[in-house]
Amino acid sequence: MIDLPKHKGQRKKLVEKLFSKGIRNKRILNAIYSIPRHFFMESDFDNYAYEDKAFPISASQTISQPYTVAFQTEKLDVKEGEKVLEIGTGSGYQTAILIHLKCEVYSVERIFELSRKSKKILSKLNLNARKLVWSDGYLGLKDFAPFDKIIVTAASKEIPPELLNQLKINGKMIIPVGEINQTMILIEKKGLNDFKKTDLGLFKFVPMLKNKV
Repeated sequence: MIDLPKHKGQRKKLVEKLFSKGIRNKRILNAIYSIPRHFFMESDFDNYAYEDKAFPISASQTISQPYTVAFQTEKLDVKEGEKVLEIGTGSGYQTAILIHLKCEVYSVERIFELSRKSKKILSKLNLNARKLVWSDGYLGLKDFAPFDKIIVTAASKEIPPELLNQLKINGKMIIPVGEINQTMILIEKKGLNDFKKTDLGLFKFVPMLKNKV
């Protein structure tokens, strides 16, 4: 059950801030307002949960800045019922936003501790993904492909070819590419080997990790 009353004023201010920064999709703004971000953060940061900032979580990772979550989701143009692959479950916050938007969510997390923890939080909130998997995000989820949309929430040095292969024709993928600072790239799959790439500006993410061990 979602704990909506807590931090109600702070949630409203966060949505107003995101709107002022250019986020216009009402469904996404409603999801940001509705999902209790403090559930996905360490208790020490509870009072800061609705600031538009990234914060540390377990395993030396971070929960993304709300603006980044909203930006990626809006640019990906996710629609109800679409099959979405998320690479980097992390805290589970982005996963929760996608589920709230009524997507069929398949999410991959390479760090076991985070995978286990995010499952518990999402279950507590009755937010049910189609599949939450502990695995190497570079490999995607071939057995469940193809996907309408793919969202990558960690920095990759390059665009993983396996993920391109798992995207439907006319599907979209958004991914931060680079090492120190990353370029957010939106990829539209026009044909089997035909991709349109759009540069959406600089962002900063934790690195995408390979392998389970």
